[in-house]
Formats: sequence, structure tokens, C-alpha cells
Amino acid sequence: MTSLDAPGPDGPAHEGLRPVDVLSVTAVTDVTPSVRRVLLAGAPDAVAAAGPTVNLLVPRVGDAEPRWPRIQRDGRIVWPEGSHGIALRSYTARRQDAVAGELEIDFVLHGDGPAAAWAAAAAPGALLAVAGAASLAERPASWLLLVGDETALPAISRLLAAAGPGTTGVAFLEVAGPEEEQPLTAPPGIEIRWLHRDGTPPGESTLLVDAVAALDRPAGDDVFAWVGAESAAVRTIRADLRGRWGLTRAQHHAIGYWRRGRAMAPAG
Repeated sequence: MTSLDAPGPDGPAHEGLRPVDVLSVTAVTDVTPSVRRVLLAGAPDAVAAAGPTVNLLVPRVGDAEPRWPRIQRDGRIVWPEGSHGIALRSYTARRQDAVAGELEIDFVLHGDGPAAAWAAAAAPGALLAVAGAASLAERPASWLLLVGDETALPAISRLLAAAGPGTTGVAFLEVAGPEEEQPLTAPPGIEIRWLHRDGTPPGESTLLVDAVAALDRPAGDDVFAWVGAESAAVRTIRADLRGRWGLTRAQHHAIGYWRRGRAMAPAG
């Protein structure tokens, strides 16, 4: 959604541009040793539009007056000319409450990118902006397979909470160890299986790939699989779901949330 060559808002071609929605931090909580939950406050309309997946505009640590981009009518981001230090990252809101004007975002802190650095230093009053949102590309089904590492936990938590009470299936969740497990609300028919890396660095384990490979496809066509994790693992799982399981494009959504060797980006 980034427009790299559009004229900047500081230039002459600025008609039709609107400002981004700026939110402020009101509270910071360490949910687990590596996950920090940031509570943001903003206008009800901005919070209502910011999810479930939202484009975050992350300023440099300590920048009290960020040079925010603006938004064109078609939703494209128009960046200011020159250095601005704003990073664009996609995250899934763990919770959003438009009435209260609150948005919760979980950040994984063991990455070394701008979002992890910002979250590690976040304190009440810090600023963050949002520019566009998208769905989780989910589809209701009687049997669900949910697969992800800690970066996908916010998305999977929302999918579990939204599943109907009679939904069955399994969720494979890879984290560093038992200390990284989080409470999740799920229908009784969905089994939650936590997979622990036990010292293996993120992106180097085969836990998710092996778990799906060992799982038999359920009978019937009312099946949906949602996968979010490191890109190479997602590609392998996607191939298994399309090949051995025979899932159509409408029956699965598999997205690489980050890539090994690059800064870990989203927390879901």
C-alpha cells in the first residue's frame, strides 16, 4: 500500500490528502517475557477502522514530533519528502473497542526491527499512527486448522474467539517455551497444542511443519486452514495443504509473517 513515487505532502500536489490517524500510548504490559502489549487511545472512528489487521506507522524511538505521511483518496500512503524515520508494519490488533477508543497491539520483542525497538521503549504518551486495515481472510467452517508462531498469536486469538461454539479442529502454536504460552478463549471442540522450541532460535525449528505433516485431513469439505509464521515454514505447510490435503484456495489462507534473516515484523 506504499506509494514510493507520489508527490509528498510537503510538495505542491497535496490536494485530496488526509492526515493519518494518530494514537497515543496509555499503558504498556509485558504479557510474557518476549511479548509486550501496548494499549493505545484514539478517536472512536479511527479505532473502529484499525483492524483486525492494521498498517502501523512506527516512528523512531524518542521522536516526539514524527513527520507523518498522508493518505490519498484511494488509500495510498504519500510519504513526506526527505528523511522521516517512519516505518510501515502490518500487525493484527489483539483487541479493539471503538466505544472506549482503545486498541491493543502485541509486539514480539526478540526481533531487532523498528517496531520491536519502539515497543521496547514505549511509555504512556508515545505516539503511533495507523493507515489502512484489512481482514484476516478467514472463512467460517465446521473444522478449523490454525497454525502460527508468536507473531501470529493475536490473529489466532481473534479467530478462536470468533469461532462458533460447535466448531472443531486444532491449533498448533509455536513459542519459545511454556513461559510464552498465553490464555486463549476457544470453543471446546478446538484442541490447543503448544509447541516449544526449547532453545532453538525462531525460524529454525520445524515444529509447525512437522505437526501439520503428522495430521490427517478431516473428512468432508467444510474445512478451513489459516497459517501465519516464518515465510519458509509457511511455504512448506501451504504445499502440504494444497497437495496432500487437497485444499482449494477458498479453503486456506497461508501468509509469511516474517522471514528468517530479516527483522521480525508483525506480532500477528
